[in-house]
Amino acid sequence: MAAQHEITQRDLRNRSKEIMDAVQGGQSFTVTRDGHQIGELIPLRRRRRFVPRGEFAAMSRTAPDISLDAFRADQSATAEQEPDDPYGR
Repeated sequence: MAAQHEITQRDLRNRSKEIMDAVQGGQSFTVTRDGHQIGELIPLRRRRRFVPRGEFAAMSRTAPDISLDAFRADQSATAEQEPDDPYGR
Protein backbone atom coordinates (compact mmCIF):
# COMPACT_ATOMS: atom_id res chain seq x y z
CA MET A 1 0.00 0.00 0.00
CA ALA A 2 1.32 3.45 -0.88
CA ALA A 3 2.22 5.90 1.87
CA GLN A 4 -0.61 8.19 2.85
CA HIS A 5 -0.25 11.92 2.43
CA GLU A 6 -0.74 13.99 5.56
CA ILE A 7 -3.13 16.93 5.37
CA THR A 8 -4.21 19.33 8.06
CA GLN A 9 -7.78 19.84 9.12
CA ARG A 10 -7.54 23.32 7.60
CA ASP A 11 -6.36 21.87 4.26
CA LEU A 12 -9.29 19.48 4.30
CA ARG A 13 -11.71 22.35 4.90
CA ASN A 14 -10.18 24.68 2.32
CA ARG A 15 -9.41 22.12 -0.40
CA SER A 16 -12.20 19.61 0.19
CA LYS A 17 -13.20 19.20 -3.48
CA GLU A 18 -9.62 18.60 -4.61
CA ILE A 19 -8.98 16.16 -1.77
CA MET A 20 -12.26 14.26 -2.26
CA ASP A 21 -11.51 13.97 -5.98
CA ALA A 22 -8.13 12.47 -5.07
CA VAL A 23 -9.80 10.02 -2.64
CA GLN A 24 -12.26 9.04 -5.35
CA GLY A 25 -9.24 8.43 -7.59
CA GLY A 26 -7.76 6.00 -5.05
CA GLN A 27 -5.50 8.22 -2.95
CA SER A 28 -5.50 8.03 0.86
CA PHE A 29 -4.86 10.82 3.37
CA THR A 30 -4.10 11.07 7.07
CA VAL A 31 -5.76 14.11 8.64
CA THR A 32 -3.91 16.00 11.36
CA ARG A 33 -4.98 18.63 13.88
CA ASP A 34 -2.43 20.55 15.94
CA GLY A 35 0.25 18.17 14.60
CA HIS A 36 -1.55 15.03 15.82
CA GLN A 37 -3.02 12.42 13.52
CA ILE A 38 -6.78 12.27 14.05
CA GLY A 39 -8.19 10.31 11.14
CA GLU A 40 -7.85 8.79 7.72
CA LEU A 41 -9.59 9.42 4.44
CA ILE A 42 -9.50 6.27 2.37
CA PRO A 43 -11.37 5.21 -0.76
CA LEU A 44 -14.17 2.72 -0.29
CA ARG A 45 -13.58 -0.72 -1.70
CA ARG A 46 -15.87 -1.25 -4.62
CA ARG A 47 -17.61 -4.57 -5.08
CA ARG A 48 -16.60 -6.17 -8.28
CA ARG A 49 -19.61 -6.73 -10.53
CA PHE A 50 -17.97 -8.80 -13.25
CA VAL A 51 -15.82 -11.90 -13.01
CA PRO A 52 -13.77 -12.54 -16.14
CA ARG A 53 -14.47 -15.83 -17.92
CA GLY A 54 -10.94 -17.14 -17.33
CA GLU A 55 -11.12 -16.48 -13.59
CA PHE A 56 -14.54 -18.15 -13.34
CA ALA A 57 -13.24 -21.18 -15.27
CA ALA A 58 -10.21 -21.44 -12.96
CA MET A 59 -12.45 -21.33 -9.85
CA SER A 60 -14.79 -23.91 -11.37
CA ARG A 61 -11.96 -26.39 -11.98
CA THR A 62 -11.30 -26.64 -8.25
CA ALA A 63 -14.97 -26.91 -7.24
CA PRO A 64 -16.15 -30.33 -6.02
CA ASP A 65 -18.13 -32.51 -8.41
CA ILE A 66 -21.89 -32.52 -7.89
CA SER A 67 -23.90 -35.68 -8.22
CA LEU A 68 -27.07 -34.86 -10.13
CA ASP A 69 -28.88 -37.84 -8.54
CA ALA A 70 -27.91 -36.72 -5.03
CA PHE A 71 -28.99 -33.16 -5.82
CA ARG A 72 -32.41 -34.32 -7.02
CA ALA A 73 -32.80 -36.60 -3.99
CA ASP A 74 -32.07 -33.62 -1.69
CA GLN A 75 -34.63 -31.53 -3.54
CA SER A 76 -37.26 -34.24 -3.27
CA ALA A 77 -36.59 -34.69 0.44
CA THR A 78 -36.91 -31.02 1.27
CA ALA A 79 -39.46 -29.66 -1.19
CA GLU A 80 -43.14 -30.07 -0.52
CA GLN A 81 -44.67 -32.29 -3.14
CA GLU A 82 -48.25 -31.18 -2.67
CA PRO A 83 -49.26 -27.60 -3.42
CA ASP A 84 -50.51 -25.69 -0.41
CA ASP A 85 -54.03 -24.28 -0.80
CA PRO A 86 -54.17 -21.12 1.33
CA TYR A 87 -57.98 -21.20 1.26
CA GLY A 88 -58.23 -24.83 2.34
CA ARG A 89 -57.28 -24.13 5.94
